[in-house]
Amino acid sequence: MPRNQSRISASSGIIALLAIANVVLLQEVYLSGESWLVLLVALPLLLLAIYNRIQKKHAVLRNYPVIGYFRYLSEKVRPELRQYFFESDLDGRPFNRRQRSIVYQRAKNEKQTVAFGMQADPGQPGFEWLAHSLYPVTVQDKDLRVWIGNHQCSQPYHASILNIGAMSYGALSKTAVESLNEGARIGGFAHNTGEGGISNYHLMGGDLIWQIGTGYFGCRDLEGNFSDDLFRENAQKPQVKMIELKLSQGAKPGHGGLLPASKNTEEIAAIRNVQPNTTVASPPAHSAFSNPQELLWFIARLRKLSDGKPVGFKLCIGNTKEFREICRAMITTGILPDFITIDGAEGGTGAAPLEFTDHLGMPLHDALAFASRTLEEFDLKDGIRLLASGRLITGFDILKTLSLGADAVYSARGMMFALGCVQALQCDSGKCPAGVATQDPKLYKGIDITDKKQRVANFHGNTIKAVVELMEACGFKTISEITADKFFRKTDALTTRSFADIYKLHESAIANSKHSLLN
Repeated sequence: MPRNQSRISASSGIIALLAIANVVLLQEVYLSGESWLVLLVALPLLLLAIYNRIQKKHAVLRNYPVIGYFRYLSEKVRPELRQYFFESDLDGRPFNRRQRSIVYQRAKNEKQTVAFGMQADPGQPGFEWLAHSLYPVTVQDKDLRVWIGNHQCSQPYHASILNIGAMSYGALSKTAVESLNEGARIGGFAHNTGEGGISNYHLMGGDLIWQIGTGYFGCRDLEGNFSDDLFRENAQKPQVKMIELKLSQGAKPGHGGLLPASKNTEEIAAIRNVQPNTTVASPPAHSAFSNPQELLWFIARLRKLSDGKPVGFKLCIGNTKEFREICRAMITTGILPDFITIDGAEGGTGAAPLEFTDHLGMPLHDALAFASRTLEEFDLKDGIRLLASGRLITGFDILKTLSLGADAVYSARGMMFALGCVQALQCDSGKCPAGVATQDPKLYKGIDITDKKQRVANFHGNTIKAVVELMEACGFKTISEITADKFFRKTDALTTRSFADIYKLHESAIANSKHSLLN
């Protein structure tokens, strides 16, 4: 009872004070004709306080009329205040300030060094390091590339080891997509379209990896079923170098998507081959197949329809038994994908349920090591390339991933930072302040394509340069020499273990599996 009386007293007191203030101001205006401007503020505040007291939706405002709004204001500006004033260089999620800064510096071709030593604590569990060599070497071929495409493919692709991760037009703005694709053209690397189809903004000269999801956007009939004719039409575009069939993604594995009618414009509908101004669902599962054998038959079908271009699939590993079943089906059917993309649970997306983002799927390093070991076990690794995605930013991130069995990597959010993303965490609001993840013309027109395309190319080029410098310092002359036994992680206060030990990888197996990737 005392607490309830206190709350009533607070709200009544605020209204009483405002009422008294208004009476005094009215008297002042009546007697002297002054203070009427102040009254224009005080009177609406009194009316607002009365409304706050009688409304029943917000308890804070009902208990503390008017001044309760300061709570909502503080909550609204909290992320910006924390990011710009309170977080350290190693704070911030998903990417800390140090990670974001190196992307900005590399994209702008600015100073890329740090002063005074490391900020991370090497004594803390989780700290990772790479063994250098007393005898540095020179990497002769600094344009690090791999061939993707096995003997069942007639148009293999010579891919950079770093490419733009899957992000659809619709999730990103037209100016962002165009900048990414032109940056890929300048830098000579590939641009994954995301599952939203191939837009005109993807066709600026950069190589494309066309991703197909459960909605079959760009290759579906009006009922949402896969269409051979529409797929063939897009797959045979000269810009399309590879086709990636998306089974699941790390940020929300096993979860479908919804394109609301409000976002399904005439332009988006034409790209995705759907009816405009209607709500379109991307179901959790594919309708073209329902088991491992049918998946592989579908891959063979896509390869034939594309005239022999590399075809692979992307997944976030969850149930390891299912991945092993796919490998067994490769043996029984004789059909091999040209590549498999492993997306870690730490991967990003524009919008996902919190439980899916935080708790579903296997993290990248565990998943990649498992996939590599399993392909080796079934003697499939030589014919299938492993691509990796999931919070990869720096040269060290890339080397780490290669050591665990990857042959090339994607970076999506890294490329967004190169475009000017400030990690405002507003991707699902349509109000991205950098104009990257929005369809609002007032925002996306802020992206200068002439400038941003060069920044994307710069980020790629400078990151590859960082990879090469690390390789040289560690004695790796080629990417085939990068092995997990050279990477270490502090697992507790007294123990440091190699990646080969942690992830049960063997140096010879990984080295041999990569030998056939090089020129």
